[in-house]
Amino acid sequence: MTTTTVYRARKIITLEPGQPEATHVAVREGRILAVGDLARCAAWGAYTLDERFADKVLMPGLVEGHCHLKEGSMWEWTYLGWFDRRDPDGKVWPGLRSMDAVVARLAEVSARMDAEGQGASAPLIAWGFDPIYFGGERMTVEHLDRASAVRPIIIAHANGHLMNVNTAMLRSAEITRHTGADGEVEGVVKFAEGHARAGEPTGELQEPAAMFLVLRKIGNAGLLAPMTEAGVRSFARLACRQGVTTATDLVNKLAEDDVRVLEAALSDDAVSIRILPAFQAFHGTHAAQAGAEHVKTLMARNTDRLRYGLVKMMLDGSIQGFSARLRWPGHYNGAPNGIWVMAPAQYEADFETYHRAGLLVHTHTNGDEASEVAIDAIGRVLARAPRPDHRHTLQHGQMIDGPLFGRMATLGLCANLFANHLWYWGDQHYEMTMGPDRAMRLDACGSALAAGVPLAIHSDAPVTPLGPLFTAWCAVNRVTPKGRVLGEAEKLTVQQALHAITLGPAYTLKLDHEIGSIACGKRADFCVLEDDPLAVDPMALKDIPVWGTVLSGRVFPAP
Repeated sequence: MTTTTVYRARKIITLEPGQPEATHVAVREGRILAVGDLARCAAWGAYTLDERFADKVLMPGLVEGHCHLKEGSMWEWTYLGWFDRRDPDGKVWPGLRSMDAVVARLAEVSARMDAEGQGASAPLIAWGFDPIYFGGERMTVEHLDRASAVRPIIIAHANGHLMNVNTAMLRSAEITRHTGADGEVEGVVKFAEGHARAGEPTGELQEPAAMFLVLRKIGNAGLLAPMTEAGVRSFARLACRQGVTTATDLVNKLAEDDVRVLEAALSDDAVSIRILPAFQAFHGTHAAQAGAEHVKTLMARNTDRLRYGLVKMMLDGSIQGFSARLRWPGHYNGAPNGIWVMAPAQYEADFETYHRAGLLVHTHTNGDEASEVAIDAIGRVLARAPRPDHRHTLQHGQMIDGPLFGRMATLGLCANLFANHLWYWGDQHYEMTMGPDRAMRLDACGSALAAGVPLAIHSDAPVTPLGPLFTAWCAVNRVTPKGRVLGEAEKLTVQQALHAITLGPAYTLKLDHEIGSIACGKRADFCVLEDDPLAVDPMALKDIPVWGTVLSGRVFPAP
């Protein structure tokens, strides 16, 4: 006999305009049977009344439309970020506020590795570092060689687009003053004229082609997206703590080992997350036709909690890493324009292949030049190959302005904006990268909605911590650590922000018929809160405690 459970809550926020609030929701076979009052739910026959949420607030399970599973596995390495950060087990790691503190933590870890008997050739891998907080001082081998002159050290920057290594790692990777001189590999930074080491590599490597020179040597080309079953489980615990029931892994090679890990972890009912892995389709790593066929083959293996079918493409780099492509007048501090991760002509050709295959393409564009190039290319592809309701999405899109949003609306493009930048790098964008005028339209959520562009917002975890309520707080308040408000007119209301972390990303993932709101027939995915996000002060939105989640009818208290 099929059983029905009716949950009573203090309040249910449905995100459905026809019935925005309720007190009861009935669940059968992992789906929502009815929502409203008890009488409406009881009309379906026998039921069990579950009162565990009687003093809680339910809303749709939160959807993170741009993050990476490495948020779970990165913690196997050393954290070097500026901000305090909580790991998947709940431990808070203090941020490092000086270059000396970074070097000291690396030296401490290297000494511990020595004491544990790990040989000098064992690499020390760290992550989360961002030099923009250190007044523009760039890390070089001169810093890292103080931590260890013999053990290879590899540091992944917070933005995922840059890396620093020490002299031992440069030597192992055979990176010299001649590397990149032929123009085949961009991003190997050299000491400037006048420096004692002029022309030699500084140890900073920008974007995938340059970083791969290191990754291939340490036997860990998956550094940018390591895939382990333990990492997926750690990610699920962290997601549950933040109210997330559906998340992307927006760069995944989807090789045989990756697929095996995903399918093993997500076949376990104890893992409290639904994952959409996006096939990595950039920097020349795959032939587009073969990639498209591979993804379509995998789609036949879709389950409730593992959905193949996304493709991730990438045009430029990071604004705060100065590798993004900006239109005139360029970077505010005069830095040269950034790097094309993928040549625009190649992007257009490959995009068309994936588009014609019927796949959903999400494209990384940070700078406004990259966004404009993507919009131009997609417009030409759609003219040659029209496809209704494609829902191709520009990811990050941090410098998109009103006219570009207007063109996106005409083409049916969606936007998933990186609202967390308003807090984490808003002051740096105002003072160093964009300047005051353009910083005021950073992640212009208001302009996107005004133009009619379907909108989601995201964390890009682990670039910033996973936490959609915090992302919503950023979009609603647009405040920086120095107290600036970046663009009053671009603020979202709390209601709009909740849509942008539920139905908004669900729409960009073509899952809005299944998730994103609480309505009959949809998956029984809920975020369980201790307070009402529509009733608290908007400045307190990020501080609402999360009790846990419900995923397709299974209840998961936050660990």
